[in-house]
Amino acid sequence: MAGTQYRGSEIKDVNQFIDDAKGLESEREQEIGQHIGYRYDVNLVPDYKHITPYLSKYMEIMGWDDLNWLEDVHMGYEEGNAAVFDRNINGWVRVPSNWELPDNQQDRDMMAREFLLKFQMSDRHPLSTLRKAYMKF
Repeated sequence: MAGTQYRGSEIKDVNQFIDDAKGLESEREQEIGQHIGYRYDVNLVPDYKHITPYLSKYMEIMGWDDLNWLEDVHMGYEEGNAAVFDRNINGWVRVPSNWELPDNQQDRDMMAREFLLKFQMSDRHPLSTLRKAYMKF
């Protein structure tokens, strides 16, 4: 079954990498003493029956039929906390700890996509500071 192994680690349940904050199950992770990369099934294709109302409205406003540019955005984990990787800042953005995460990975990934969009459009995003500083018009 796809998505049950990750570089030598057996993936047991959807909360495995939240419960095991260090995530050092594989031999390589133990050797280097840190968590390696993404911890999700990269074979999952976005299932649009799990789409959030926000993302649905976003697609409608933008005139898009799909979220292909967000297909590789997934709910990951940083030091046992749910987080989303933002390529623009090359870092993890932690999801607020009071958010209740669904049990389904597809739902978590849709939540991650919405979270990333909202963060990238907020004044808290580092690129908004750069835009204000270097904007010509």
